[in-house]
Amino acid sequence: MTVDHEALRDAAPTPYWLDHPDRPAPRAALDAHTTADLCVVGGGYSGLWTAILAKERDPSRDVVLLEGHRLGWAASGRNGGFCAASISHGHANGAERWPDEIDTLDRLGRENLDAIEQTLTRHGVACDYERPGAITVATEPHHVEWLREMHDETPGSTFLDRDAMRAEIDSPTYLAGVVEPHDTALVDPARLAWGLAAAAESLGVRIHEHTHVTGLSRNGAGLDVRTGDGPVVRAGRVALGTNAFPALVRRVRLYTVPVYDYVLMTEPLSPTQLDSVGWRGRHGLDDMTNQFHYYRLTSDNRILWGGYDAIYHFGRQVRPSYDQRPATFALLARQFFETFPQLEGLRFTHRWGGAIDTCTRFCALYGRAYGGRAAYAVGYTGLGVGASRFGADVMLDLLDGVDSERTRLRMVREKPVPFPPEPFAWAGIELTRYSLAAADRRQGRRNLWLRTLDKAGLGFDS
Repeated sequence: MTVDHEALRDAAPTPYWLDHPDRPAPRAALDAHTTADLCVVGGGYSGLWTAILAKERDPSRDVVLLEGHRLGWAASGRNGGFCAASISHGHANGAERWPDEIDTLDRLGRENLDAIEQTLTRHGVACDYERPGAITVATEPHHVEWLREMHDETPGSTFLDRDAMRAEIDSPTYLAGVVEPHDTALVDPARLAWGLAAAAESLGVRIHEHTHVTGLSRNGAGLDVRTGDGPVVRAGRVALGTNAFPALVRRVRLYTVPVYDYVLMTEPLSPTQLDSVGWRGRHGLDDMTNQFHYYRLTSDNRILWGGYDAIYHFGRQVRPSYDQRPATFALLARQFFETFPQLEGLRFTHRWGGAIDTCTRFCALYGRAYGGRAAYAVGYTGLGVGASRFGADVMLDLLDGVDSERTRLRMVREKPVPFPPEPFAWAGIELTRYSLAAADRRQGRRNLWLRTLDKAGLGFDS
């Protein structure tokens, strides 16, 4: 595989977070038929939070969780570790779609993030959790006015002009910034998944890895959960947390597509290198471009640098071969050193990619199937580290028949516009990617295609 940037020459083609000597040994696969009150399908954040919350709601409930590969190996172990309060992909996205609910959505999101922190403390989950907040930066002149508007609409935020921004974190590309101090935490995502699994088992959840679920079928008042190797789980209720992978409820498949995102991780910065950048507040960062970057420090002062080049592959396919894309890694490396030229000579130790499940409203959708015996939450569009816990609560409310503040939300009751079948999905997504890149080059001016999507309620806002 060609590497055309010197800083990438020794980078391992694997997720940094999963390349860890403390990774737990695999749990045994399911090897016999069994029964459960609740069967959870998927061993990422959605499934793990659902299992934990199900036992905390009712300790007597018998819960089994099935994972087709390894716990946290997909999106939950490959993301940037940004755990955001928003459950609506940002205040602006939620306000545009559900203006009558946005205050409630913002409050529920903050309560959800607080509850995550409380759970990690209660169960002693060691995942390098910290809550420094986030800064959105302007790198083009037209971004500065957008940031002023963002500041005006975001209570508790602080606007930083060019000098104040560069005093906080020094890059020649920065023209301004907005600090949101409370609504973003940072975690080691793989250790979060492993810690949640240990917490679930301490509550009595049975977890089986390498157990691929192939289908569901009705059986009396419950469902049979079929697996590839033969054993069946007969369950009263089923929670589906498969996210970017093909949904077990076929009608849900048109609502999401898998989009590949790519990430680099540097070696640890020396004290001198870190001092040249600043970053004493340890905030998570992103920028205002449509094709945006996200980046952060790790506990040992590496820089994770990702985003920008989101890729959709024809046919909604999720394949291991898509995890590596040399052209994107080289582009990200060049952009990294344009942002931090004072770090020239720093090396990258890891490069990887993974699939994000996105939908046309850019935040999760929820529903029931099989006469209310199964529930699903999918389409987190990159914010699942935090929002998946909220989604787990929604799934349990739906399965338990609970009339809650969550289930009364229009966001929960309504579905987004589905993606069309191929080849129209691929053509539309490619046209949108081209148009977003063009808007970034044209001071944010959106072409006819993007304006049409905006009018249809499908416009993307990073």
